[in-house]
Amino acid sequence: MVECMTRFLLAVALLVAAASPAQAAAPRWVGTWATAPSSALPGNENGYPNFSIRNIVHVSAGGKEIRVRLSNAYGRTPVFFGRVTVARAAGPGSPSALPGTMRTLTFGGAQSITAPPGADVVSDGVALTVPADSDLLVSVFTPEPGGPATHHALAMQDSYFTRDGDHTTDESSAAFREQTPNWHYVSGVDVRTSTLRGSVVALGDSITDGANSTRNANLRWPDQLADRVNTRLGVLNAGISGNRLLLDGGTAGPNALARLNRDVLTQSGVRTVIVFEGINDIQQTPHQTDPAKIIAALRQIAQRSHDRGLRVVGATITPFKGWYSYTAELEEVRQAVNAWIRTAPAFDAVVDFDKVIRDPSDPQRIRPDYDEGDHLHPGDKGFEAMAKAVDLAVL
Repeated sequence: MVECMTRFLLAVALLVAAASPAQAAAPRWVGTWATAPSSALPGNENGYPNFSIRNIVHVSAGGKEIRVRLSNAYGRTPVFFGRVTVARAAGPGSPSALPGTMRTLTFGGAQSITAPPGADVVSDGVALTVPADSDLLVSVFTPEPGGPATHHALAMQDSYFTRDGDHTTDESSAAFREQTPNWHYVSGVDVRTSTLRGSVVALGDSITDGANSTRNANLRWPDQLADRVNTRLGVLNAGISGNRLLLDGGTAGPNALARLNRDVLTQSGVRTVIVFEGINDIQQTPHQTDPAKIIAALRQIAQRSHDRGLRVVGATITPFKGWYSYTAELEEVRQAVNAWIRTAPAFDAVVDFDKVIRDPSDPQRIRPDYDEGDHLHPGDKGFEAMAKAVDLAVL
């Protein structure tokens, strides 16, 4: 009798457990867009006093609450952000706001905030429904001198500004009559979510930055990867044109080891990093001709990322025969590094970008239909092939 009652109670407990909905995951902040600040804007010692700058950024994943990160990473004096707003763009690439979506951001409840030299600031969250794969307007008013301005040089996206005071809350773009190819101050956008698994950061150089992709079209390879995963992962672009693993590059940013913490490890909700660096160490002057030094830097990035609990995907270095600095000696360095990447236990997985975009009839070159024309940078079709080559299961 006791045994029968025990079985009955166990069966009831199992039925109740099966009928109960799974406990929802707690909401958390996950990155949906990012750019790596590349340098202080040359010749901009006083920053942008009395300017309003309307940055157009393209989010990967969507959400119903967002926050924004601003950077004074390379400023030598404090920057006073008098007002910062965010809105959905009225259309792709439009500097006009979708009516009813303009939000003024706060920082600890205050409308304004001062960012010390070298510092980032993060806004409070604000309710705004943002669809995946859509454009946002992040408008920043800096009423006082403070600089030089921190920027990302190769946005491949037009943004807009006015020298005529605070127009950050304007839904109309009428005041924003001047155009800039850079992103100024803004370095990240997060969404608060319980459905996304986290974010993926692409750490790289101009190829990751989308150099020579179609302007204002969001066809960089991380953008096209985001199109495949944006219902479960945010994708963040930490590419800087000209960036190297081992040497700083002026407007090309600090070396990848030096910027790893800011651009990768501290991103909201980061779970995976795709490491695609090394070609500029090889092809730029001074040339790095010792593959062991490049490999050592890649090992360090993998180790430091693993220490933070991240998955690390290594990417092979793509071909550059036909580029002005190509030599057979430098090709040997690339091949040696790639041979290590393909078999390295330092990585959790590998994406073989070299194999994907090389010309089968001349493997030291990019396939002609993937080549943007300078024989170093792929075009839109090449970026599409790279994005499709990433195994989503390893992210």
